[in-house]
Amino acid sequence: MNPGSISRDISRKIDDVAINDFGIPGIVLMENAGRQAAELLIRLGIHGPVTIACGKGNNGGDGFVIARHLDSLGFPVEVLVFSQPDSIHGDANTNYQILTKMGLTPLHFPPPLDLERITDLFRKSTWIVDALLGTGLTGETRSPYRELIGIINSISCPVLSIDLPSGLDCDRGMALGTAVHATHTATLVAPKKGFTNPGASIFTGLIHTLDIGIPRELIASLVH
Repeated sequence: MNPGSISRDISRKIDDVAINDFGIPGIVLMENAGRQAAELLIRLGIHGPVTIACGKGNNGGDGFVIARHLDSLGFPVEVLVFSQPDSIHGDANTNYQILTKMGLTPLHFPPPLDLERITDLFRKSTWIVDALLGTGLTGETRSPYRELIGIINSISCPVLSIDLPSGLDCDRGMALGTAVHATHTATLVAPKKGFTNPGASIFTGLIHTLDIGIPRELIASLVH
C-alpha cells in the first residue's frame, strides 16, 4: 500500500483514531516509529557515533526509542535533550525514564544554550538524528530551536529527520523561518502534504515512509 500525502490535521486524527477507536496505545506507536527509524539508520550505514537531538514532545520520544535500540545493538549513541527533565511528559517521559535506567543518560541543554559545547558534540558525530520538532509547529521557529537548526545545518555529516525536518511547515513545505536540511527524512505513516512543494526537497532529502502499525483500513479511510 502506498498512501498519499497527509496534512497536519489528518496526521493528528490518524493518531487519535488509532489510540481511541482501535485501542492502540500511543506508546506502542512511538515504539514502532523509533524502532523502524533505528532500523532505517542501520540500513543507511552507521560508521561511528550517532547524536540524537531531542525536543520535549513526542518527536523527542521517538528519538529516545531510537537511542535505546541503537545502544542495545552496540552502536555508540549520544542523546541531547533541549529542555529540563521535568518538562518531558507522557509517552516521551516513559521512554526517557527507560533510557536513564539503561545508563544512557541524556545531556540536557535548557536555555540559554551552550552553543560551543553543542557544536563540538555534533562535530563528533557520523550521523545526527533530528528529533526536535514535529508536525504541530505552525508559527516561526523560536529560540532555542532556531539556533540548534543553524548548528545542525553547519555540520558536515548526514542528518536523519524524524517525521519531517524540524522547522518545516507540514502543510506548505516551507521553512518557518529556518528548517533542518536533512539528508534523509523518516516520515511516519505517509508523506506529509508539504513534501509535494517542489522547494521542500532541499529540506527533506530522500524520504522514507515508515509503517508504525496503523491499521490499513484507517489509513485508507483518511489518506487520499
